[in-house]
Amino acid sequence: MSITRPYRRTFRQFADGSYLEGGRSRYVLHPDYAQDPGRYVHAFLLIQRDLFKLFDFVEPDDNNLACFSFRIHGLLMRTCIEIEANCRAILSENGYSKAGDWNIQDYARLNATHRLSDYVVRLQAWTGPHTERRPFAPWANNQPLPWYQAYNAAKHDRHNAFHHASLEAATDAVYALIALLTSQFGDHDFAAARPGLAITGYGGPPPGYEVAIGGEFHVRYPIDWPQQERYEFDWEQLKNDQQPIQSYAY
Repeated sequence: MSITRPYRRTFRQFADGSYLEGGRSRYVLHPDYAQDPGRYVHAFLLIQRDLFKLFDFVEPDDNNLACFSFRIHGLLMRTCIEIEANCRAILSENGYSKAGDWNIQDYARLNATHRLSDYVVRLQAWTGPHTERRPFAPWANNQPLPWYQAYNAAKHDRHNAFHHASLEAATDAVYALIALLTSQFGDHDFAAARPGLAITGYGGPPPGYEVAIGGEFHVRYPIDWPQQERYEFDWEQLKNDQQPIQSYAY
């Protein structure tokens, strides 16, 4: 049996295999679906803009993956903080609670509900095999995320771990943020929050990919959700219910 009401901040495949066809993803626009979603999109768009400013000085190329600098360090810090903010928003808005501070073990719960390890993100402006990445892939095997480990190392001991704040770690984190936003909102960018961006002018996404929020990256959604975990509802009818959005019991 499929799921007949969407979960808060949880974007999923429908029973027929689709995500976006026919405008069926408009449930993400309901005011009960997410609190201030445009602010999270806006924060990402600023990060994306700063990433492309960085590319004016460091070419997006596999040969530069080990590059590190204060600018790259700052981008890695900001991006991971934003990832944590998104993870916390998903959990808290669905009613998750825990005594003490939340950490990456709490955030890893989202892999079961959002299939983060299956999202593939690509940047056509990148040169080399690393143009396509699965930033949450280690979570499929309950392994740590290398880019998040780099963030913690460079945050807590910058003097000795500065080199961990590399272009690879920073871009992996940006790819991860895109996957995380997509797993909540699909391609809805809440356009009122959009700052000016320098569009690269590259072609459309290859088969199997969709254009990501912000227009610069492409995303491949998970396509093998178990049938019982897929959505199956007519939003045009469901939206008139008193409570069309439900919480996931983490």
